[in-house]
Amino acid sequence: MVKAVRVHEQGGLDVLRYEDIEIGRPGKGEARIRHTAIGLNFLDVYYRNGTYAPPAGLPLTLGNEGAGVVLEIGEGVSDVKPGDRVAYVGSLGAYAEERLMPADRLVKLPAEIPDEQAAAMMVKGMTAEYLLKRTYPVKPGDTVLYHAAAGGVGLLFGQWAKHLGATVIGTASSRDKIALAKAHGFDHVINYRETDFVAAVKEITGGRMCDVVYDSVGKDTFPASLDCLKARSLFVSFGQSSGSIPPFNMAILSQKGSLYATRPTIFTYIARREDLEASAGALFDVVGKGIVKVEVNGRYPLAEAGRAHADLEGRRTTGTNVLIP
Repeated sequence: MVKAVRVHEQGGLDVLRYEDIEIGRPGKGEARIRHTAIGLNFLDVYYRNGTYAPPAGLPLTLGNEGAGVVLEIGEGVSDVKPGDRVAYVGSLGAYAEERLMPADRLVKLPAEIPDEQAAAMMVKGMTAEYLLKRTYPVKPGDTVLYHAAAGGVGLLFGQWAKHLGATVIGTASSRDKIALAKAHGFDHVINYRETDFVAAVKEITGGRMCDVVYDSVGKDTFPASLDCLKARSLFVSFGQSSGSIPPFNMAILSQKGSLYATRPTIFTYIARREDLEASAGALFDVVGKGIVKVEVNGRYPLAEAGRAHADLEGRRTTGTNVLIP
């Protein structure tokens, strides 16, 4: 038996249970891993509170990102072996001391990437990778707007986008978060609590506006985000920390300049093994070279996942955070 944080019904912090579960031995194509660190993401809150329905029903073990050591492999596994340091983004089940994983979802960690850093950056870093290099391939001279610049993805995104040659504009909610974002690649950061961010973007860009807007906030920033775009530019909605974007008439995209809109998810972008390896490889490369710095700003014992969720929902976290079994 191993300890895990499980949800038997969706709801508030009180639904989180720290309990024993049975793992079993790995089957064909599987590996059993012992976690050394587990990534903490707002997605975990969505599955806990009912924003997202659990794919396999209840009860569920939260979390889909972690790092650790391979303990045992099942039949037919060739990608990893016992003793390998690995990390992953995968199906739910990370909030546990140990778990079984499809071995083809594991990537080996380079020696220069510590376990806590890996666990903290897999979802966030590969999200930044697909947003910047595949959803909209950012190039020198582009102007981009990113909401929630001081968040976990935002701090990695800002550094990477600046390295790619973009002018990087962000939004944040406090002076401290603005300073943090500016220290991580953002050229301009707008305090959205005090300033109309559309007017600020217009002033910053001299009326030229942005080539792409990346929005993980949702309800609070829509449809104003569309007004920050040039004609025929792209709106990327990849989260909804303030609530879901309400249904809207597609004609609004025409009215605001023949705009494009997309709602991507990391799981589509890393569904194939070759895409997973390429995305992780690109992330390990920029982190290993120091182009993108990943700082673990918060560590919580696995048994205190409720406190971690409270801090996430209260917007008291910045950057990357992990649970430690």
